[in-house]
Amino acid sequence: MGVFLIRYGEIALKGKNRAHFEKALEARLRQALAPWGGRVRRGVGRFFAEAPDLLEVHRALSRVFGVVSYSPALKVPLEMAAIEEATLRLAQEEVARGERSFRVQARRAEKRFPLTSEALNRRLGALILERFPGLKVDLEAPGFTLFLEVRPEGAYLYTQKIPGPGGLPVGVTGRGLALLSGGIDSPVAAWMGMKRGLSVDMLHFDAPPWATARGKVEALAEVLAGWGAPFRLFIVPFSKVQLQIGRHVPERFHTLVLRRMMLRFANLLAEREGVLVLLTGESLGQVASQTLESLRVVNEVSALPVLRPLVGLDKEEIIALAKRVGSYEVSIRPEEDCCVVFAPRHPATRPRLAQVQKAEAPLEIPTLLQEALEGMEVLAYSNGGSGGL
Repeated sequence: MGVFLIRYGEIALKGKNRAHFEKALEARLRQALAPWGGRVRRGVGRFFAEAPDLLEVHRALSRVFGVVSYSPALKVPLEMAAIEEATLRLAQEEVARGERSFRVQARRAEKRFPLTSEALNRRLGALILERFPGLKVDLEAPGFTLFLEVRPEGAYLYTQKIPGPGGLPVGVTGRGLALLSGGIDSPVAAWMGMKRGLSVDMLHFDAPPWATARGKVEALAEVLAGWGAPFRLFIVPFSKVQLQIGRHVPERFHTLVLRRMMLRFANLLAEREGVLVLLTGESLGQVASQTLESLRVVNEVSALPVLRPLVGLDKEEIIALAKRVGSYEVSIRPEEDCCVVFAPRHPATRPRLAQVQKAEAPLEIPTLLQEALEGMEVLAYSNGGSGGL
């Protein structure tokens, strides 16, 4: 069985609530490692995982929010002979990779162990120099660091600290509802909400036969399902809404009124589901509907807070995150969502609230929203795939 040390960051600063966050992270780790026969144990300031398939554990740990870093390790008894044998084994692997300098960093959490941390550093460093005379000590920029943690249950030795996604365990900060369009931005916004501990359901507005993004959205949901707790994807028929907007609303206000209708529906669904916050993929100034004036007009219909995690990012930064999430290649598929299909040629960029309210006055808003709600489909997603509800 391979052994991993798992570290967390800001959870350690949660004071009296720390145990709650640790238990949530432990549950997420168990969920992520269960398919590979993994076992998880909580220690002081660390989690420890054991699993037979090291590659799959690497992949799983890299997608658990709350994990700051992790290390594949050798666990040996609290005996110097065993510690020295493991030290030479790891050093040999690093030398084989071409490393030419090192340092030793020991941490003695088990105070009954006879050697102090500093004494362990000197002894193991001397052992490595004796066995591998081509190596040199470099305390500032070593080719590799041999880490040793002496704990009551055993000694752990490792040379790698692999970054995790950080953040907080999914679900610890509440529930959110993310508007998922099918473009590059919205799945990244949902991912960032999950990273801050939100359990995020997804909401997509479908407009057949014009919009063709449904398949792409379902594929994006599959990607996001690999990052957190199970969630639902609500698919809402919005063709009639868009037809009514096209017939009764001046073209330059089409997108703004459509977004207001979307937020109205999201509030309606959120109230039914007990959700406290909405998330969108808007980034300030990126397009005409994302000016401050436009965002104010759209926000006016929402009783819930609307989080826009991408608001301070430019497009290149968002694309880099999309590639990290794994959603980019799906998002750039040519299927178009309803916002793109019905985009006005000359959109309003500095709208006034009174203008937009007057423009949408002919719409039978409650009836349109209720009909969309009655036609809504729900798909459930988890690491194992998706299914209808």
